[in-house]
Amino acid sequence: MLATLISVLACSPADEPTPPAAGQSAADRRAGAPGIGDPDFPRDGNGGYDVSHYDLVVDYTPATKRLDGVTTISAAATQELSSFNLDLTGLDVREVAVDDAPATFTRKGDELTVRPARAITGGTPFTVKVTYTGSPKPASDNANLGTYGFIPTPDGAFVASEPNGSKTWFPNNDHPADKATFDFTITVPAGLTALANGEQAGRPTTSGGRTTFRWRERHPMATYLATATLGKFDLRQGSTAAGIPNLAATDPRFKSSLDPLYTLSGQITDYWATVFGPYPFSSTGGVVDDYSAGYALENQTKPLYGGFQPDETIIAHELAHQWFGNSLTIKRWKDLWLNEGFATYAEWLWAEHKGKKTAEATFTELLKRPASDPMWSYPRAAPSPTTCSTSPSTRAAA
Repeated sequence: MLATLISVLACSPADEPTPPAAGQSAADRRAGAPGIGDPDFPRDGNGGYDVSHYDLVVDYTPATKRLDGVTTISAAATQELSSFNLDLTGLDVREVAVDDAPATFTRKGDELTVRPARAITGGTPFTVKVTYTGSPKPASDNANLGTYGFIPTPDGAFVASEPNGSKTWFPNNDHPADKATFDFTITVPAGLTALANGEQAGRPTTSGGRTTFRWRERHPMATYLATATLGKFDLRQGSTAAGIPNLAATDPRFKSSLDPLYTLSGQITDYWATVFGPYPFSSTGGVVDDYSAGYALENQTKPLYGGFQPDETIIAHELAHQWFGNSLTIKRWKDLWLNEGFATYAEWLWAEHKGKKTAEATFTELLKRPASDPMWSYPRAAPSPTTCSTSPSTRAAA
């Protein structure tokens, strides 16, 4: 999400459960780990299973800030499971079913522990369906990351979840080590638009004063890149010169940004395809919402710009992430600097392409900065929560 997000650190692969502690019962040893193994985010992600698909059904009313949701997760057990965890913060869970059979569950902090009626055999697929409701509350880390996750706005919601904000609006295995495909069914009051990753699966339908939008992202995606940004938007749709479907959306306050966002997103996507290889997804574009986040996030297929008109440098940065960060995804947070380093280098390449300055010239200028320059105070390739910056200039792009 942010350049400052290279403050989040290491994790183990999703299919490596935490070894049981001495003295655990047989049932405990069959429990999926409550964390994926990241020492800086010990309760993020979960062990014992691997997710292949999320089917999200969300009904949201901005006036009351009420969200009603049903999330169905398709997964495969990587060990025998007498219980397993999902990440979910706030929101009230009404019921849980595993393979269509009622399951018991408990809550503790951000952990939803599910106990199926029968243990799940290792290596077998299963589904878990969670029905929940409530008023989503975004995550807040004022010292480092600011506000992120599902952020209510007067006319909808601004949804930017990096690093671990997806749990604020749907239960999941909230870590980039476990990517999955997504279906979104989002219902909002008529007159509003719901934007999610991927492409629309049919036209919106309206009934009883509410409109339902369906989106599908058939390419595997990390949970932090999932979005359900809602509100009033002006839209422009078409294709890039190379034929990639292109959708730009702007809040009415930023209507003047619509055509530049659409045009630049198309031009930059097509150019990166000649530099980095074929575009890895099925559509491109971007969204500008009227929420002063002070940052942008490379949501898969639809980068999100929080309360400002993005210039071509930021658009180039976010679209470069579609290749490195989104399609090719880190398995441990401490390597996020690779994502950001690649996208920053892409900014230099775009400037060179536009005849402004060569990438080498940009690099040389930066290299000549004095040792007292704040740029050098950040430990290269060794981010930590105590060394990230909250400067707006470093948080403008992710």
